[in-house]
Order: sequence, then structure tokens, then C-alpha cells
Amino acid sequence: MIELALTTVLALLLSFLADRDKTLAGLKKGAGMFLNILPAMLGVLILVSVFLYLVPASLMTAWLGKGTGWTGIVSAAVLGSISLIPGFIAFPLGAILLHSGVSFQVIAVFITTLMMVGFLTLPLEAKYFGWRVSLLRNALSFAGALLVGLLMGNFL
Repeated sequence: MIELALTTVLALLLSFLADRDKTLAGLKKGAGMFLNILPAMLGVLILVSVFLYLVPASLMTAWLGKGTGWTGIVSAAVLGSISLIPGFIAFPLGAILLHSGVSFQVIAVFITTLMMVGFLTLPLEAKYFGWRVSLLRNALSFAGALLVGLLMGNFL
């Protein structure tokens, strides 16, 4: 983490030396983007925190933990398919789940379905692409997520 911070500071200094105006403009734009996404990010973090507070770690481990096998994988796939969580929250949530005793395999399936399968957004997708294409894309994405989990189980 320290290396990343030092690299960022060094790159910022080099950019500032190369073109002060562009660097300041980039910093202003980045700060604006961060402030625009902050309310949504805080809202999701609050919801995830409340969920993690209300659901005991033992229950999460019982449903998704190491040794749950296909039950944990399918549960994670279903949860990921019906969740509307942005990627910048999904990965820190995956780290929290990992520290709670959930396996890499289950987290991989959860995040993959979260990013690729959209059960709740299916009607909107079907409006633009048609039901056949939307259902096929979601079914293939769901199967792909299960394959990712299977591969993760073999490698980690």
C-alpha cells in the first residue's frame, strides 16, 4: 500500500513538473468525480455495514464459508445475480467476506455474477435487446460465473 501511495505522489510530481495547468485541471476533475460518486458510495457502504451487523458472521460462514461446497457456490451465485452493488463496493465487500471465512471460490462466483448477471435489470435489458438475447446472455454469464468458481477452487 505504501508503494502505491509513493508511486502516486511521484507520478503527480512528474506530471506537475511536465505541465502544471493540465495537472491542476486533472486534479480538479478527479475531485469533482469523487464528490459525485461519494453519496452513492457512502449509501452502499452504510447498507453493507448494516447487513454485516445484522447478519452474524457464523450465519454467513454457514451459508457461504469453506466446506459448504456447491450450496455455498449456488447461494453466492443467486445473491450476486439479484444484487445491485457497484464494482467499487463489491471488491471491498469480497475482502470482508474473505476475512469472515468465505472461500475464494465463493467470492469469485459472487463477484462474477454481481458484475455479469442482472436479474433485476433483465426487463430493462430485454427492452433494448429482446428477451431471447437478454435471457441467453444472463444464462451464459451465470454458467460462466460457476465455471470461474470451479476454476478458482482448483487454483486457490
